[in-house]
Amino acid sequence: MTDGGTWADRRRGRRRDAHGPAGRGLPPGDVETVAKYLKERVYATFTGLAIVLVLAANVEHHDAPDALFSLVIGVVGITLAGLVAEMIAHLAAHGAFPDERGWHSMLRIAWGSLLTVATPTILLMLAVFDVMELETSLRVSAIVYLVTLGLSGWVAVRRARLSVWQQLIALAALVLLGVLVIGVQVLAHG
Repeated sequence: MTDGGTWADRRRGRRRDAHGPAGRGLPPGDVETVAKYLKERVYATFTGLAIVLVLAANVEHHDAPDALFSLVIGVVGITLAGLVAEMIAHLAAHGAFPDERGWHSMLRIAWGSLLTVATPTILLMLAVFDVMELETSLRVSAIVYLVTLGLSGWVAVRRARLSVWQQLIALAALVLLGVLVIGVQVLAHG
C-alpha cells in the first residue's frame, strides 16, 4: 500500500497542484470572484425568502401584483446595496474605482443576485394572470428559495476538506444558522 492517501485525496491533490489549494480548479484571482458571487446570491436568496414568507403569512392583505412588486423591489434593493458596498470597499482598499475587468466582475456578481428572483417572478406572474393562486405561488417560491439555500450549503460543505461526520455537523450548523437568519428577517419584514 502506498502512502498516497485515498483516491479522493489524490484527486484533490491534482487539482490543488494545478491551481493552488483555495482554487479547486480555478485560477487564484477567480476564487475570490466566485466567493463574492455565491455570497451575494445567498444574501439575495435569504432576502427573497424572507419577503415571500412574510407575504405568505399575510396573503389576505396582498394581491399578486403587490406581492410581485414587493419581492422584485426587495431583491433589487439588496442587489444594489451589495453593488454599492463592493464599490465602497474597492475604493477604500485600492484608492480608486475598479478598472474595466473589476466593473465587469461587480456587474456579473450583481446579475447573479438578480437571478435569484427569476423563478419566483415566474410563479408570481402565474398568480397575476390567475393561472395559479397567490398563496400557492408564494409557497412554491419559498420552497424554491429553501432548496436553493440548501443546495448552496451542501455544495459548500462538500467542497470543504472535512470528514463525512464533520461535513454533517457543518451542514447541520448551517441549517440552524439559516433558520435563525430567516427568523430574524421575517421579524424585520413582518
